[in-house]
Amino acid sequence: MYDLAIIGGGPAGVSAGVYAARKRLNTIFITETIGGQSMDSVEIQNWIGTQKISGLELAKSLEAHLRAYVAGLVDIKQGVRVDRVEKTASGFMVYTDKNTFEARAVLVATGGVRRKLSVPGAKEFENKGVTYCASCDGPLFAGQDVAVVGGGNAGFETAAQLLAYAKSVTLVHRSGEFNKADKSTVDAVMVHPNFKALINTEPVEVKGGGANGKNFVGALVVKNNATGVLQDLPVTGVFVEVGMLPATDLVKGLVELDQFSRIIVNPKNQRTSQDGVWAAGDCTDELYHQNNIAAGDGVKALEDIYFWLKRQ
Repeated sequence: MYDLAIIGGGPAGVSAGVYAARKRLNTIFITETIGGQSMDSVEIQNWIGTQKISGLELAKSLEAHLRAYVAGLVDIKQGVRVDRVEKTASGFMVYTDKNTFEARAVLVATGGVRRKLSVPGAKEFENKGVTYCASCDGPLFAGQDVAVVGGGNAGFETAAQLLAYAKSVTLVHRSGEFNKADKSTVDAVMVHPNFKALINTEPVEVKGGGANGKNFVGALVVKNNATGVLQDLPVTGVFVEVGMLPATDLVKGLVELDQFSRIIVNPKNQRTSQDGVWAAGDCTDELYHQNNIAAGDGVKALEDIYFWLKRQ
């Protein structure tokens, strides 16, 4: 049996993994990938200690830091999906798609999964013009007119990427303000001559039949929420950045969740409603979600886990 199972490979999980190794806890670290949600970011400017770093480089740095400490202490299971966690008489059983592991304590740092666009045509044209990854698919739309749905940080970062090669980028935002995006990023994107923002506007349908053929995106139908007027945007690509859903299905019924399925934690120590289970990062009900905050949450949780284990 392991002392601790860490589930998730973003900044919260990795920071906890490093601290677990340094405290010499027998730990299993289970994740599908290492790096977290920022892996798709072209440039991150707020990772403390580094002025600029790409999401991919941050992921490599996190993994290198973790592996530098793990020898004989942290058993890394990468490319493994956790399906559920159950309480046992002696601890917790972690069921994955490949094996089963038992641990005395569990830290859930699973982050979130991308929220899908739920309008007619969105599912039909997924991977046929509707995409959820600008860094993966953006270059395929060089010289084309595209739309970005979402006006938060991710939406503006996606727009910035696409402006490097798209003919034009139209950002669709349902609110009247961009208060969830960094002002510096917003200002840099807004002045680009090939960029346009539609505020108080939301998508209502994805249509096919554009320049790439009837089986691919040809237009995004949007509605102005103030006037109710519908408009067809002639685009061949729709990049969706409408937030994340917490990846918490694996602990439903084990810990208390809020109305948004986020894990409710004590912000002093990251404890959940289940003794022996902690949570950190974007899967929790913490008010602010950032890489630096997630890393701190992971450290905070690990410090509490260490003393909890010593008292058992």
